[in-house]
Amino acid sequence: MTFLSRFSPKIYAALRIVAGFMFALHGSQKLFGFPSGTPMTDNPMMLAAGIIEFAGGLMIALGVGTRVAAFIASGEMAVAYFTVHAKDSFYPIENHGELAALYCFLFLYIAATGPGTWSLGSKLRKKG
Repeated sequence: MTFLSRFSPKIYAALRIVAGFMFALHGSQKLFGFPSGTPMTDNPMMLAAGIIEFAGGLMIALGVGTRVAAFIASGEMAVAYFTVHAKDSFYPIENHGELAALYCFLFLYIAATGPGTWSLGSKLRKKG
């Protein structure tokens, strides 16, 4: 499947955009109760998580401040895994922490790789 390698910058950008958007939706649920649920802003941990997820997810999706936002998001997911999920079982399949573990390592990779193509940050840097 080496033919796909020529598309890898665009596939990576699509991964970054989709993951960031989906992460932002987790934050919008916690902050605004959108697209479903009830806002959790009365709980300081959920408020902090909602802000990181919403703002960080948008930054990752747009490719602005991507490395910092992805690093913080990765750390948040590690904390979520070990403080919420791992106390039930170490194994993500048993403790329902698969999403937290996956987001943690995905965002760590994005933090290391940067925004790549299709990023608003690179467009803004070229104009300036």
